[in-house]
Amino acid sequence: MSKGKVLMAMSGGIDSTMASLILHEQGYEVIGLTMKTWDYESSGGNKKETGCCSLDSINDARQLAVDCGFPHTVLDIREEFGDFIIDNFVDEYIAGRTPNPCVLCNTHIKWEALLKRADMLKCDYIATGHYAQIRQENGRYIVSKGIDDNKDQSYVLWGVKQECLKRTLFPMGKYHKSDIKKMAYDRGYKALAEKNESYEICFIPDNDYRSFLKRRVDGLEERVKGGNFVNTKGEVIGTHEGYPFYTIGQRRIGVSLGDDPTYVIEINPSKNIIVVGKKEDLQKQEMFIKSVNYSKYSDIKDGMICLVKVRYKHKGELATITNDGDNLKVLFHKKVEGIAPGQSAAIYEGEDLIAGGFIMKK
Repeated sequence: MSKGKVLMAMSGGIDSTMASLILHEQGYEVIGLTMKTWDYESSGGNKKETGCCSLDSINDARQLAVDCGFPHTVLDIREEFGDFIIDNFVDEYIAGRTPNPCVLCNTHIKWEALLKRADMLKCDYIATGHYAQIRQENGRYIVSKGIDDNKDQSYVLWGVKQECLKRTLFPMGKYHKSDIKKMAYDRGYKALAEKNESYEICFIPDNDYRSFLKRRVDGLEERVKGGNFVNTKGEVIGTHEGYPFYTIGQRRIGVSLGDDPTYVIEINPSKNIIVVGKKEDLQKQEMFIKSVNYSKYSDIKDGMICLVKVRYKHKGELATITNDGDNLKVLFHKKVEGIAPGQSAAIYEGEDLIAGGFIMKK
């Protein structure tokens, strides 16, 4: 007897393929869906298209679905993706922040698109290949870390709303990546198990966001070039190519403060100034989070001590959380390096994701 019908987001990679097989073997009726988000021909890059949304990946996903014996469909979301994700990506860099388009896409595009199509196909659930877990407790749907610490992807899921989580399955959360690779080998998918994983932003396949911005914004290069590098005392030490082409924590920027490595520690878009400093200047103890989405609880009480991650590979640091209007103030118990406005912050209680939002400059 079927456990229900599941719309499975398939990228053509090993994780979503094995996730679909796991669900199929558990007794779910699986329909595969791959999203077309971007025309690679229009990206202007010189790298062969790769990644989660390329034509090759769409074809791989379709063939794998056919091999596994369940239907597959392609969903074209290029219009809404371009209007929201790409425009936001450009706007954030122009504002002197470092965007996180994959988190934004999960939150505002992919889950909504999946649920709409799931309703059309009369599917009970949607599923993805994220390494995370989900459970219901006290009337709420709680995302927690996957058991594989090296692959846990709960950080990128902080923005998924309760109404979406209610119908979401994460079959990969109880597996290690090594288990999944062995599973692929055992089922005869040797090429899939050995396929390189893509970490590029899907609409920038050559990973050159600076060239992308120049192509996307007419006259940008001329408008922003020639700004000043200044040290932490405000002294001019050189000129740069334009503030949107730098990110917090960046090295090899064309100026030096001596023998020690030099880093971008602050970006001032209104004055086209890049502040540089030493590694210790990147360390901060306080930050603020906006656009907060709550997961485990409906709010956070002032004084709650949590683990906070400021980037995907960050192991996290303990912090005391207090409310600041609609935002959250985070006071780390130790200084944290590389806090970048525009990036995501994910807040944990033990293994559970309790909230998240975008780091803001205040």
